[in-house]
Amino acid sequence: MSELALRAEKLDAEDVLAPLRSRFVLDDGVYLDGNSLGALPGHVPDRVQDVVRRQWGELRIRSWDESGWWTAPERIGDRIAPLIGAGPGQIVVGDSTSVNVFKALVAAVRMAGEDRTEILVDATTFPTDGYIAESAARMTGRTLRALSPEEVPAALGDRTAAVLLNHVDYRTGRLHDLPSLTAAVHAAGALVVWDLCHSAGALPVGLDEHGVDLAVGCTYKYLNGGPGSPAYLYVRRDLQPRFDSPLPGWNSHAEPFGMSPSYAPAPGAVRGRVGTPDILSMLALEAALEVWDEAAVSVEAVRAKSLALTDFFLDCVAAYTVPGRVESVTPAAHGERGSQVALRCDDAGEVMKRLIGQGVVGDFRPPDILRFGFTPLYVSFTDVHRAARVLGEVLAE
Repeated sequence: MSELALRAEKLDAEDVLAPLRSRFVLDDGVYLDGNSLGALPGHVPDRVQDVVRRQWGELRIRSWDESGWWTAPERIGDRIAPLIGAGPGQIVVGDSTSVNVFKALVAAVRMAGEDRTEILVDATTFPTDGYIAESAARMTGRTLRALSPEEVPAALGDRTAAVLLNHVDYRTGRLHDLPSLTAAVHAAGALVVWDLCHSAGALPVGLDEHGVDLAVGCTYKYLNGGPGSPAYLYVRRDLQPRFDSPLPGWNSHAEPFGMSPSYAPAPGAVRGRVGTPDILSMLALEAALEVWDEAAVSVEAVRAKSLALTDFFLDCVAAYTVPGRVESVTPAAHGERGSQVALRCDDAGEVMKRLIGQGVVGDFRPPDILRFGFTPLYVSFTDVHRAARVLGEVLAE
């Protein structure tokens, strides 16, 4: 057995999160695409069956009260809150990340005031965030500037209304400095909206600690909520009375069943709701989040394992691949790394096809990025070793 294989076994034996692996439905392959879609927690199917057969099939309309359907968006928001460093009563679950980005960004611009005429957006963002920022700028009569996160502090000024940033770059895995960027935006008198899709459930965020104004994120990556599971919206508590959603709906009305022709927003994070919640996917997410109730699971422990996994993967890649065949574009420094490793490779698309054919599942981002996501709740060090070894064999073909 090689030295790296022995090291993998030793690290697995010392891993405090290792027992959680059995909570997920996994095959004999290596799944390193949890940064796109998390694995299925094994207890979720039975829970969903109960929702469908008993809550919907038997209780029917009574389930809005008796099964807690009506309060699910806030209840599940409170379950997500500790994972991103937020107190209760500040997160509502529902809609997609895209819809929540729109709500948050337009609301931020409205709160900033009419004299602030510019929106800044992360130029490296996931494309949809950029599309929505452009639409929000047109809708609110603001100008839009796309900049790298590193360029944002110098671009801030008294015309800045809001800044939309990604905590982790979806292509490279670079972790941006949320505390210092948030502080810089606030020093300029503007508001910040953070997209947490690639950080929530993989590393500490500290929304309350760092005074973040608004944040959004999906739940189907590191939170393992399932394909298309609803996203969430965070509105800092002191901003909630001023949060003016561009998508008011009957669910966010102060008297939702009053059916008034005029709109009066509900108090608190509830005003981030719009229409009828997606109950089936929402309750599947709630079940999936129960994995985090295990006594050994803390975000800090997850982060420690994430860094250990990615460190080990980079060591294995260096050992098993010809020098220069691939290049890591993910920062080596722990403070700048999310929970993924992106490797640049000229024939990345074909390489990923061959990897998947051999049971190692990552993904490809054009034109030349091999992307591997490391979900600490179920990825083992033995998985990492195997993935790097197979990658070396494929690249040598």
